[in-house]
Amino acid sequence: MPNSKRPIERVFIALSDPTRRAVVQKLSERSAAVSQLAQPFDMALPSFTQHLGVLEDAGLIVSQRQGRSRVCTLNPMALKAAE
Repeated sequence: MPNSKRPIERVFIALSDPTRRAVVQKLSERSAAVSQLAQPFDMALPSFTQHLGVLEDAGLIVSQRQGRSRVCTLNPMALKAAE
């Protein structure tokens, strides 16, 4: 059923969580590796990567492999749509 949501609804659902908002805030400064993004949060890495998955599904971030790391980058166009 989550796939039936319109893209703008997925953006607002993703931004409704404080952890995900903090990630978006951090990525607004610069791109970062998943391990760097997860560091300030008191949760297991698999739980944190679920948050990243929600952000990515909403189109707010994109991630790609760089060597042994996965680097996340903010997609400002998704935020522009929510604005």
